[in-house]
Amino acid sequence: MKKCSHSHHHALAELNITPLLDLAFVLLVIFIITTTPAVTDKDVDLPSAASRPKEPKAKINYVTIDSDGDMYFNKDHVDLASLTDEVISKRQDDPDLTVTIRASSKAKYQYVVAAMGALQRALVLKVNLATQPYAEGAKKEK
Repeated sequence: MKKCSHSHHHALAELNITPLLDLAFVLLVIFIITTTPAVTDKDVDLPSAASRPKEPKAKINYVTIDSDGDMYFNKDHVDLASLTDEVISKRQDDPDLTVTIRASSKAKYQYVVAAMGALQRALVLKVNLATQPYAEGAKKEK
């Protein structure tokens, strides 16, 4: 007697629909996301916002220190005593004074500290230090 067995063609006769279902679900999600819902709300008169002018940017003042230690306040050559006096007079005009210290990389650190001390004596609360971004792979000076 001959044994009954399924042939190996049986597996080929069936259609695998799993990839087709995956594709159908992806397309369904795409259509759901891209279609905009129809808005059928009632028309309402919305209030308008009051327009107000933008506040002008604060003028930044610069203390520049070159490699020899010479100081400049907004392009005017100053020493420590006159720097304090000029900053105090500027601060009377603008109580929210902003000062940026720009020092040469070859300037001695004591000049930067002295300028910061003069600004502190003049009661300047907003002091920035200008720097350049560090370049990766740059050689360090000795």
